[in-house]
Amino acid sequence: MDRLILLRHGKAEPDSVSGEDFDRRLAPRGVRESADMGARLCDMGFAPDVALVSTAARARGTWEAASVAFPNTRPSFEAHLYHADSATIRDAARGALASCATVMIVGHNPGLQELTVQLLREGSAPAGLIAKAQRDFPTACAAVFLFDDNGRPQFDGLFIPER
Repeated sequence: MDRLILLRHGKAEPDSVSGEDFDRRLAPRGVRESADMGARLCDMGFAPDVALVSTAARARGTWEAASVAFPNTRPSFEAHLYHADSATIRDAARGALASCATVMIVGHNPGLQELTVQLLREGSAPAGLIAKAQRDFPTACAAVFLFDDNGRPQFDGLFIPER
């Protein structure tokens, strides 16, 4: 079975020096939560072969903090993941899963949350879990899915950072 890990970027600063959203960096809390989530995922055995990372500063910072837990993971910085919709994220995952067993995508809402809810529905997850993912997908949150040989998703975990 293939595994997909969707990781939302950590808490970002409200503004950037340039004034551009793309350049917003992680706040200290975002660095801490991203590192903690990487360690948590690693402790559970969820080590990606490749990480597809949005090129936005806050996504790159999230990967930098989380990657300490994944020394053997190859990062690939992908401009098209910046504010990507769920279909774009899913296509990126599908392409990477063709050659890797475990893929992590570090990106943004609403695309990551929408894809999480879609995969939960497709995998016939309980209504309460779907509702929880619709309500709450905070920064540094991770959703993990397994895919069978037919591409059908199976929920493998929703991890919300401790605050």
